[in-house]
Amino acid sequence: MEQLAEEWDGWTAHDDTYVVDGENVVVLARYTATHKHTGKPLNVRVAHHFTVRAGHIVRFEQFVDTALVRDAAAV
Repeated sequence: MEQLAEEWDGWTAHDDTYVVDGENVVVLARYTATHKHTGKPLNVRVAHHFTVRAGHIVRFEQFVDTALVRDAAAV
């Protein structure tokens, strides 16, 4: 996530819902930011799926509408 700061201003993840089922944790959230080169805003829903074992994250998946991210970054 640190690399996002190179291309985006104000990158923020707004988490709002956590769903836990055993070792599976799903976080529903929203990303907001402004692309540094295009000046276009980003406001997109995301879902993060974590697999947690013995208190450690062992797997991570992100689901996001990449077309919205692309559109904000396109000139």
